[in-house]
Amino acid sequence: MDVFWVASGGAAGLAAGTILRGHVAMLSVRSGEPDEVCCRECAAPLPGTPALPGPPALHCRHCGSWIGAPAAIELAAAAVVALLFARFGFQPAVGAFAFLGVLGVALAQIDVAVQRLPDRLTLAGYPALIALLALAAAATGAWQDLARALLGGLVLGAAYLLLGLLSGGQLGGGDIKLAGLIGLLLGWAGWSVLLTGAGLGFILAAAVGLALLATRRIARRSMISFGPYMLAGALLVILSTPW
Repeated sequence: MDVFWVASGGAAGLAAGTILRGHVAMLSVRSGEPDEVCCRECAAPLPGTPALPGPPALHCRHCGSWIGAPAAIELAAAAVVALLFARFGFQPAVGAFAFLGVLGVALAQIDVAVQRLPDRLTLAGYPALIALLALAAAATGAWQDLARALLGGLVLGAAYLLLGLLSGGQLGGGDIKLAGLIGLLLGWAGWSVLLTGAGLGFILAAAVGLALLATRRIARRSMISFGPYMLAGALLVILSTPW
């Protein structure tokens, strides 16, 4: 690993995680509930919300308690982006991979907390990710890669939509929208990467689910957050695939 890229990625991820902390706190509510705009400790308005405009902050300005889990999103984003920067270096597509890496950290934390992947993040990710991939294609002339990425997003999104319809609600709308985003990035890398990354998400979810069942942490009918396993499978295959 190049120390320069690891350090640069870590710094960029740390900054992005700090910016996203307030948004993750606001969106960590059950589906259909209003955004969290007040501190859970003292009920004071959270910084960076309509109730208290201003830049996002790490702590409540009134009682000083952490907004969300202490340092969790910053450290996770820093680690993910550092790995991606070290993997891709000067490649123009690194911006797209780092973008979904940071967005994925935010989505995973929300999904673990409340089993929800909010449209405000998933749908907003599409134009940004497509634009970053288009810039990479323009810089390298890799228009075939861009076409494959767009088709990969459609294919994986459609596959998850079909699974969602057949599963009776086991896969939610958020998982389907996230699948399209992941399909864009894995499709850019290649069809074999797309298939491997998609399959690995199911393998990770099954392995963890069986472990939780064996330790009686969940029941057979319990719902688990699937988004983090989709993202972890994609990240693992991206980091391990020769380029």
